[in-house]
Amino acid sequence: MKAIKKSLTEEEYLYLDFSHQTEGCIFPLHTSVSQWTRLCELTIPLAIENFLRESSDQPPTIPVEILQLEKKLSEPVRVHNDDKLRRQKLKQQKADGVGPPLTKGKAKSKVHTQETSEGLDSSSKSLELKVAFSKLTVQEEPATTNREPSHIRKAKASDLPPLEHVFAEGLYFTLADIVLLPCIHHFLVIISRKFSEKLVEFPLLASWYQRIQEVPGVKTAASKCGIQFLHLPKLLTTSTEQHPNLCEVPGVEEQSDPLFIGGPRPTMAKLMEKGIEVMFSPHPCPTWTLDWNVLPAAVSPKEGKMSSDRALRKQQQLNNLVYVVTNQAKPGDRIVDFCSGGGHVGIVLAHMLPSCQVTLIENKELSLIRAKKRSDELGLSNIWFIQANMEYFTGMFNIGVALHACGVATDMVIEHCIKTRASFVTCPCCYGFIQNTSKFNFPKSEQFKKTLSYKEHMILCRFADQTAVQLPPQRRLIGKQCMCLVDLDRARAAEECGYSVQVISMEPESCSPKNNMIVGVPI
Repeated sequence: MKAIKKSLTEEEYLYLDFSHQTEGCIFPLHTSVSQWTRLCELTIPLAIENFLRESSDQPPTIPVEILQLEKKLSEPVRVHNDDKLRRQKLKQQKADGVGPPLTKGKAKSKVHTQETSEGLDSSSKSLELKVAFSKLTVQEEPATTNREPSHIRKAKASDLPPLEHVFAEGLYFTLADIVLLPCIHHFLVIISRKFSEKLVEFPLLASWYQRIQEVPGVKTAASKCGIQFLHLPKLLTTSTEQHPNLCEVPGVEEQSDPLFIGGPRPTMAKLMEKGIEVMFSPHPCPTWTLDWNVLPAAVSPKEGKMSSDRALRKQQQLNNLVYVVTNQAKPGDRIVDFCSGGGHVGIVLAHMLPSCQVTLIENKELSLIRAKKRSDELGLSNIWFIQANMEYFTGMFNIGVALHACGVATDMVIEHCIKTRASFVTCPCCYGFIQNTSKFNFPKSEQFKKTLSYKEHMILCRFADQTAVQLPPQRRLIGKQCMCLVDLDRARAAEECGYSVQVISMEPESCSPKNNMIVGVPI
């Protein structure tokens, strides 16, 4: 079984065939979820059920969970590579003659809740809509884009326009939208029929409700479930006209980003007083490289439809990971490429290590389709593809690898490996997205916990994201030092679990602004 794809409910199990034979293992769904997942998939459905049960001719009490969702939809979207998307949006705004973006990420753009399919197809639709709806057609190949103009590349991050919500979790249509649809539908039915004056208090929910109808297949599926979509009146409102109690609603995560004044130096000095300094382990072979010229074309990341400059940097990143993994792997080892994307890491490893089994785990269907196409071109027989979130996978393996797993995804990969006593080779990304979750608390290691508070650790994480090439050299250097300290905390935590861990800087450092590797081997 080379590809597995299954719809999951709370009662279902994910069946994964992880061997050449027909033997299978039953993997129960993980019961630990994020606060956001709990809100969308548990508390909102329960709240709407109670709301419908209690509805009468008297003005209803709006469930606080609905207010939380409306508030969440008003917040700027944070996604992997959002800097690139925000620069594209700035370029689009400049081309359209739109004024300079608002500062501090506060969007006051007017929200239209009556978006027709013609509007979505127009050339003037927002960048967010273009990106979101392009992901809904698996046959569509990503367009290659030229390098942005100098004034766009050099724009400060604080001057970039925020990304606005298209769907519940941000830009992309996910399971959360499917779960929320019947709940929000029944809520809007009651509000529009009995208390229509309250509809204006939920412009973003109404906008989401209209937009989700344009997703291919949603109207047909909804009709089969007995949902007849409402034709809502056209609303034109700004964020200041939303529900009067919206500002009093607690956030979904309860942890807002603080304004860090004074930079990371006080925190770094505090660590130095305890003997914790920025220190990288030596690179085992900084000049080693795959001979990309003799490898089959489908092995190269250039087959992933990216620009030549980006493909070169991706090759350099792969040189680092492949060297470490190939020197650890033994015949018969099972290697898992977590957050595999289009399979750049996994495909190279499967080609270079034909006696090992390589499994790619990725939750985006389009990415796995591209990866499998490249694998088929190479005729690889030692590679498997699983479309799932990584926490659903509980199979045994020997080496776990992840290239630019975003935020706490890196910590999830390391945790997976530690539970299985597998080696790990990870290259973290999106340090600014790190925050406490139901699974992880930061700092992670006892050594860092004794020295830093959560807020101080978050200071390091936020500044660790400031390594983009357009920033001043001194700023990038501080960002690199913060990256090292955050990853040293991860390394120390793994060492406390019986691992030998190194934090290594990839060569050349220009291969990526996020160029750290955390390499762990069980003792």
